[in-house]
Amino acid sequence: MFDSRHIRTFHEVVRAGSYTAAARALGYTQPAITQQMKALERSVGTPLFVRVGRRMRLTEAGQTLARHAEVILDSISTAQQQMESLTRLRSGKVTVCAFPSASATLVPEALAALAVAHPGIRVGLREDEPPESLRRVVRGESDITLAFTYPGLHEQVPEELVEIPLLEDQLTVLLPTGHPMARRRAVKLDELAGERWIAGCLRCRANFLHECAELGFAPEIAFSSDDNLVVQSLVAEGLGIAMVPGLVLSFLVHKKVTGRALDPASRRQVSAYVLREHLHVPATARVLAALREAAERRVGC
Repeated sequence: MFDSRHIRTFHEVVRAGSYTAAARALGYTQPAITQQMKALERSVGTPLFVRVGRRMRLTEAGQTLARHAEVILDSISTAQQQMESLTRLRSGKVTVCAFPSASATLVPEALAALAVAHPGIRVGLREDEPPESLRRVVRGESDITLAFTYPGLHEQVPEELVEIPLLEDQLTVLLPTGHPMARRRAVKLDELAGERWIAGCLRCRANFLHECAELGFAPEIAFSSDDNLVVQSLVAEGLGIAMVPGLVLSFLVHKKVTGRALDPASRRQVSAYVLREHLHVPATARVLAALREAAERRVGC
């Protein structure tokens, strides 16, 4: 209904007391002020001023608009300042959803760098495994999701999402330090066919079973847990061994646990996923850039 330029001019006319004085204050010509006020009156559908001799007086509608004009202009100014802060990355809120091993590695590294470069950007963190974490983005519960896929599995990604590859995470086997295979630099999965195993999340377990089937054996799964510390503790006590992502080696806390690469190498793809339109939101784009930079700093993953 209102053009903000007309409201600003109207406010100055009321303050200055005449079209001529408002024109001097705003740097306009007097006819330009007249045209703007006529346009504003057409918008509201009623006169805002009446002439009384050489002076102008506000109508009842003009008085009503005058009471609100300053509030309107203050609101516009505040909105402009906030939008400028968002576009210049002085502020903004982004919610990231990540799986546990990324939450313990990539995410803290990225957020630490982001806090230095753009302290006004606030990041919320949720934790979930794919595919549920991908659905969170589609439902609007997070702006960015970190998820992983395995090459041997046919996994569906919602078509609304854009994938930004971050890194290839090489799988490793966790062994008790006294295990005979722990003396090797790399181990073959089929050489461990007779072991008791500890399986991870549903997607990791599915990939593990797929890789074992490809090699012609069905593993004995003694325990299952998607908690990396629980898996490490079970391995440390000699209750089984586990195939885990290489990211887990960054927070290997048990001295009685050794990680060994697989031969041949087996990897999963770690990526960020966003809705296409979120790629153009400045704060979201900056968080994505920080995650890419953190991934690039990780050597050997």
